[in-house]
Amino acid sequence: MNYTLHQLRIFEKVVQLKSITKAAEALNMTQPGVSIQMKNLQDQFDMPLTELLGRQLQITDFGRELYIITTRILEEIDFIDYKTKQYKGILAGRLKIASVSTGKYIIPSFLKGFLDLYNGVDLSIDVTNKRAVIANLEKNEVDFALLTMIPGHLDLEKEILMPNKLYLLGGADAKLDEARDLMNLPLIYREEGSGTRQQMQAFFDKKGVKPQIRLQLKSNEAVKQAVLAGLGYSVIPLASLKNELKEKQVQIIPTEGFPLCTQWNLVWLKQKRLSPVATAFLDYIRQNKNNIREKEFSWMSQY
Repeated sequence: MNYTLHQLRIFEKVVQLKSITKAAEALNMTQPGVSIQMKNLQDQFDMPLTELLGRQLQITDFGRELYIITTRILEEIDFIDYKTKQYKGILAGRLKIASVSTGKYIIPSFLKGFLDLYNGVDLSIDVTNKRAVIANLEKNEVDFALLTMIPGHLDLEKEILMPNKLYLLGGADAKLDEARDLMNLPLIYREEGSGTRQQMQAFFDKKGVKPQIRLQLKSNEAVKQAVLAGLGYSVIPLASLKNELKEKQVQIIPTEGFPLCTQWNLVWLKQKRLSPVATAFLDYIRQNKNNIREKEFSWMSQY
């Protein structure tokens, strides 16, 4: 067997993304370069690692077994690198964060300064839906999670990062008088389990309004694009609308009870023993969050 660590890292990324093209982009490689390394790795084994079904890359059972082993090997290699840096007095390790999808507009601002200070830290961030984020917490697979709605069944600590304001939005051509008739408003909803959807539905329940749901979409970005296209109205976090509001592509619909207000929370398991990297990140957040809010999110105060 003559496979290399480089080939294993490429294989790991291909399995994670189920795409040669996406793996090449993530690794800053060319697609032919990834394909060649995957072929060289495949040549070491008699059984296929992947197969094409139609145009979709699938991982074989053997490939999945190898992936599990590969992940362990690469984690140990990374651990050697981290330990070497630590003996030199350099903070090093992996910081693992899970975030709900709308958190992608928030968390980078709270990470950039920390990563600039500690270039020995590697970041693993999973931006996904609320259910998957909570599952990551339950399995103790992450150091921190970014949520607006904290699950009650887990014993968690939290650090409040900033307010989360949600407004009723329409497209640039929305007619404000018609939009105030909530009963007949064509609404665009997020998928079941979304924190934004829960807050949206709670508002309509409180008002005794049975909403007219025109579309149901899986991401905040998809909802925003549908509103921009004039397909309906929706409740969207303000933090995700900086450019659209500036360019007047959307408009806030003045509505009694809005904005809906929650907060962005960085949470972690109460019994979790935080790594040196996770502890350093938490200290950084506590010392710098006010400055970060002022620098990156002061624009929100005008709405």
